[in-house]
Amino acid sequence: MASLKEVRNRITSVQSTQQITKAMKMVAAAKLRRAQDNILRMRPYAQRLNSILSNLTNLAGDNLVSEYGAQREVNRVLIIAVSSDRGLAGAFNSNIFKGVNQLIAERYATQAAAGNITVLAIGKRAHDYFSKRGPLLGDYTHVFGQLSFDTVRVAAEQAMEGFRTGEFDEVTMVYNEFKNVATQIVRFEQLLPLVPAEAPVEAAAMSNVDYIFEPSKEEIVQTLIPQSLKIQLYKAVLESNASEHGARMTAMDKATENAGELLKSLKLTYNRTRQAAITTEILEIVGGAEALASSR
Repeated sequence: MASLKEVRNRITSVQSTQQITKAMKMVAAAKLRRAQDNILRMRPYAQRLNSILSNLTNLAGDNLVSEYGAQREVNRVLIIAVSSDRGLAGAFNSNIFKGVNQLIAERYATQAAAGNITVLAIGKRAHDYFSKRGPLLGDYTHVFGQLSFDTVRVAAEQAMEGFRTGEFDEVTMVYNEFKNVATQIVRFEQLLPLVPAEAPVEAAAMSNVDYIFEPSKEEIVQTLIPQSLKIQLYKAVLESNASEHGARMTAMDKATENAGELLKSLKLTYNRTRQAAITTEILEIVGGAEALASSR
């Protein structure tokens, strides 16, 4: 049985840990509120931009061909893995790693065997993990330090340039989508080549409308496509950022609860140990008294 001093030290240690997890939970909650507001504002914008692009594409017909929609035999693949910079977020990062490995095993096994899988890691955890397993494209460990569209745009442009020049035949994103504080869903989205969108209802209804485009609809679409791709990646990063804070808040809340349960157990052990020590001392005193009485 542990001594009273050892149990007291453990109680003090657990109490300190509990205070830290409580503070981290509060910090994560504050960051989550801002991150959640950002993604809730971004979603309608991204959806509307995609809707406009889809409408224009359908109006333009088959004559409009984008360099980002070129369908080629998939020999070289770029996977954009979005993680976090820090840990202590439960299974948040490990789910991304498992998701990428699962994607490679199920969809890109041939390319992986030929060594034609490249990872663009956004976040320090993904960078550290995939740097030991294959080639990386760029260094984006700084993105979450000052998260903005401009920092993500650079990564999107590098991926787009790699596809445009034929360095990669397909680009896929793997990230955590924010659903709520307790739930994050690993998403797999093909960024390039562009996946043909189904004609929206409003596009079908307006197909007979004669529009005047300034500049031409081809120029408009060619401008919107790169912007839409950058927004798509930025949205994925915002989703991941909100998911990270939600996962960390949940993990720290659970850690705080576990610390409370451990404290109860340790205090019970402390009381039992203290009671046993007192009982032993009483028995020793009584035994000594009886020994003195019998010696007289």
